[in-house]
Amino acid sequence: MSKNSGKTIATNRKAFHNYEILDRYEAGLILTGSEIKSIRAGQVSLRDGYATIRDKELWLINVHISPYRQANHENHEPRRERKLLLHRREINRLITSLQEKGLTLIPLKVFLKDSWAKVELGLARGKKKFDKRAALRQEDDEKRMRRAMSKQYKIRF
Repeated sequence: MSKNSGKTIATNRKAFHNYEILDRYEAGLILTGSEIKSIRAGQVSLRDGYATIRDKELWLINVHISPYRQANHENHEPRRERKLLLHRREINRLITSLQEKGLTLIPLKVFLKDSWAKVELGLARGKKKFDKRAALRQEDDEKRMRRAMSKQYKIRF
């Protein structure tokens, strides 16, 4: 996947804490009019979301897009299932990958690319509790090293 050149709307920060991301995919979203307006307003939560494959189609489940306040009675359901657009060969690759035990597809971020709403999916494996602690310890050590290095090279007059 190439780096997105668009505006990031929402990120799933907990995903990197709870999962080890093995691969990333960029997929398009099929949305209604009020959903795209809510996304552009930043009203998206990826917290409990995941993606699944049904009938050789990719679906985004449990992602909350708030109802658009200025819409009329034709507003959308906030947690409805949304179809994702991905190339057939990528879906076939995902089907074989997801058959491996412990792997899942989670949304990492929602962004706008050339006025199209896209979601970045991560093929992920859940971390155990000790893995999470080790990752936190490593981040803390790196932060301390950066602090120590910046103090060491400060120029004093």
